[in-house]
Amino acid sequence: MPINKIQFQRGLSLPDHFAEYGSEAQCKAALEKMRWPDGFICPDCGETEYTVVQRGELKLWQCRSCRKQTSLTAGTIFESTRLPLTIWFLGIYHLTQPKNNVSALELKRLPCVNYKSAWRLKHKLMQVMDEREDKRVLNDRAEVDDAYLGGVHPGKAGRGAHGKVPFVIAVQTSEEDHRPWYVRLDPVSGFTKKALIQWAEKPLRSWPTWM
Repeated sequence: MPINKIQFQRGLSLPDHFAEYGSEAQCKAALEKMRWPDGFICPDCGETEYTVVQRGELKLWQCRSCRKQTSLTAGTIFESTRLPLTIWFLGIYHLTQPKNNVSALELKRLPCVNYKSAWRLKHKLMQVMDEREDKRVLNDRAEVDDAYLGGVHPGKAGRGAHGKVPFVIAVQTSEEDHRPWYVRLDPVSGFTKKALIQWAEKPLRSWPTWM
């Protein structure tokens, strides 16, 4: 049997992660590049000219136009955090790289933080992931199917089981080899024609190719 190229695709190994994000300086440099890929832009007025103001270990970007001071983490999920960015980046790694979900209890042990910090870290990351993906528009070629999630156990099996939630699954695939790129899972009221039309006409979603 040939190897599944999707299942065995190369991910980011833990040694590679530490090589790229093992120090606080590396994490700050990576965050700055992600936040301002083309250089600093003032979040208030859009000006690009700035002056660096150093307050101890805190680096601030001061806009030369409106004089607004901005830190690297201001306006991000890292704002006002007491955790080092290395812990945040390691939490992101453990939350996104495994195929199975990671619990807050397990996340507590991996970056070596207390349970409360691990719980907040996980839920903040999941929230921003949800907000980002909720705005994603599927385009080009998309394959659509329906499914049920959940249910009461023990209970009736099959589609009529109590507590099951109907979902529509849409996967954007490439035209050439039909490789998956993005996926959306959206709960719907049911699999009626009306419910599916309402789902397809939601804002920020293009019409898929129904398969």
